[in-house]
Amino acid sequence: MVRRAITVHGVVQGVGFRPFVHAAATARGLAGWVRNRTDGVRIEVEGPEPAVEAFVRALSREAPPAARLNRVEVSEVPPRDERAFHILASDPEAPPRPSVPADLATCPECLAEVASAGERRFRYPFTNCTRCGPRWTLLESLPYDRPRTSMKGFTLCADCEAEYRDVRDRRFHAQPIACPACGPRVSLLAPDGSRLGEDEAALRGAVETVREGGVLALRGLGGFHLLVDATSPEAVTRLRQHKCRPEKPFAVMFPSLQALRSVCEVSPEEAAVLTSASAPILLLRGRAPGGAEVSVAEAVAPGNPWLGALLPYTPLHALLLDAVGRPLVCTSGNLSDEPLCIDTEEALARLHEVADRFLVHDRPIVRPVDDSVARMTPEGLQVLRRARGYAPLPLALPGAPCLLGLGGQLKSTVAVCVGEQVVVSQHLGDLGSLEGARLLERTAEDLLRLLEARPVALACDLHPDYASTRLAERLSGEWGVPLVRVQHHHAHVAACMAEHGLSGPVLGLAWDGAGLGTDGTLWGGEALVVEGAGFRRVAHLRPFSLPGGERALREPRRAALGLLHEVEGAGAAAHLRETFAAQEARVLVTMLERGLQSPRTTSMGRLFDAVAALSGLRARAGFEGQAAMALEYAAGDGEAEPYPLPLREGVPAVADWEPLVRALLSDRERGVPPPLMAARFHTALAVLAESIAVRVGLPRVVLSGGCFQNLRLLRDVQTRLRARGFEVFSPRQYPPNDGGLSLGQVAVAARWCS
Repeated sequence: MVRRAITVHGVVQGVGFRPFVHAAATARGLAGWVRNRTDGVRIEVEGPEPAVEAFVRALSREAPPAARLNRVEVSEVPPRDERAFHILASDPEAPPRPSVPADLATCPECLAEVASAGERRFRYPFTNCTRCGPRWTLLESLPYDRPRTSMKGFTLCADCEAEYRDVRDRRFHAQPIACPACGPRVSLLAPDGSRLGEDEAALRGAVETVREGGVLALRGLGGFHLLVDATSPEAVTRLRQHKCRPEKPFAVMFPSLQALRSVCEVSPEEAAVLTSASAPILLLRGRAPGGAEVSVAEAVAPGNPWLGALLPYTPLHALLLDAVGRPLVCTSGNLSDEPLCIDTEEALARLHEVADRFLVHDRPIVRPVDDSVARMTPEGLQVLRRARGYAPLPLALPGAPCLLGLGGQLKSTVAVCVGEQVVVSQHLGDLGSLEGARLLERTAEDLLRLLEARPVALACDLHPDYASTRLAERLSGEWGVPLVRVQHHHAHVAACMAEHGLSGPVLGLAWDGAGLGTDGTLWGGEALVVEGAGFRRVAHLRPFSLPGGERALREPRRAALGLLHEVEGAGAAAHLRETFAAQEARVLVTMLERGLQSPRTTSMGRLFDAVAALSGLRARAGFEGQAAMALEYAAGDGEAEPYPLPLREGVPAVADWEPLVRALLSDRERGVPPPLMAARFHTALAVLAESIAVRVGLPRVVLSGGCFQNLRLLRDVQTRLRARGFEVFSPRQYPPNDGGLSLGQVAVAARWCS
């Protein structure tokens, strides 16, 4: 007889791990106990040595699907002659570690219960079990037990208590367990807050709202959604007007995978992601219109061949979609550029002029968690917005001390490193509003409190005007700890390196919109050699000016004018007569000549914008990245001869776009169609990437930054580099855009501290 003490680190709470351990031990006739600790799960097991060894192997091989075991520590302790195996009360004494999973989509067994008239939870919107349901959105403190969640106010009825205590039940120790007798309830409210119905009456009223073309504000898992009939152009247009979102694509929730397949192409791999416990919004190729049983209004994603699609991931969504019987636009419950609403009072105050009805519930939401966005690439899934289903799953960062990274200004996230693991918060959005800046601070405080983390250093962007930088500066002073300022593109590359466990040196191609460089100009088309805590800038795009600064983000024609002015001076406006009035062009040219409000940039994103404008695809943009997206979609998948984009000698080397621009203007004069010009541009960038990699000569290349959300660009660059024998890495679990900056900042700070 032997006895082993086992500590399991990783995501092992809220996934049915203790019930699994109990079943694995009793099946082998072993005695002992299992308990949650703030740093994971502790087990002591006793019995014949072969059975104990088999049990230890089973921990990794047979763990629940949502569990992620990072480390299993086993030591020998004296036998105690126990005769049974028990689940003990949690031990809150150990230092907290990331051990709780992300929110999990409703499992098939729970959905079947909700749909079965004979079941106790028939049509109950908050049905869950150890395999599914809310986790991160209701967790208040560790370890993960019901009294430490927002479900603590709902006392279990006798039937739920019996399920919770029954080791044979799949709700054994399911912390969010509830039923119609003892759990949360739904209500339907008018915009003035008056109650219009509860339970089934509330659901019926919500269904009527969307079927009649109205806007429904739905309080879901991590906050509010705004829902309208996706098949109705009038309903979608009305939502756009009220939400102040004129062109940016909406996501669509479909009642079933079958309904989704009638609108989009869905591969087996994509179907697996859609129906997984993460259940993100997945970007799918739309089918050609006509002949489908279900159609989605063009206004949902105007001019876009991709549709962001998802399936119901809570019983409340499933009940609503099943009753409506058609796809619904499912977009974040906020006004453009504002944070997500999570409380009913907040939603009524901020959305009362947007929504016609509010379907709410009384289960408190601890933190806002939006829907994740992902897509399939030839290498597998790539996360573009990391939130529900993925946050706060940790990433190992060996040797790192306790650190806090505060990210950038757009697509904001916070990263906390504790116990050599990094937790990156859910997507928070942009920080341009006062509410956004406050959310950033609350999220940092929340993560530090939950993990009992005391950072020895903070990390932020170089840009002094970011809300995240200002917060970092204040906290650094208040706490008396160092502040590590990490250049924007260095952070992009470092984030991808951390995800893939790379130590450097690597060549990083960081291509994005813009980030402040070490020389005070706006960088964005960068080639960096990254090693340790430092980097060398080995190549970049030739700089050009942006007349009007930030206004160029929404007016690609300004980027085009700045580009042309660099090579043709005052004559640049002649190429853009169709997009500028004469007086407007004169004013902007004067600004460029005098250097007024015309910052210099090497931005690849702005080069995309300029080419989109010069090729006639998009002179103005309704949202960030729209012009670059139009260029990508126009390029398609076909091969094309590249435009000339030579890499000039120097330290750093300079990629000279002037020959490209002159060749593009020549094509335009000859009437070459925009799709061919777009394809030639994409191929030119792939050739440039190859030229830089060959010149630098490092075997490993990292591709990061917002431009590598472009699937055509990513594919072309990877293909050329791999053909040359380079090992190529790109972000997968964390976004290539600014949502990954906080991770990169922490990774650089960890090197700085070592």
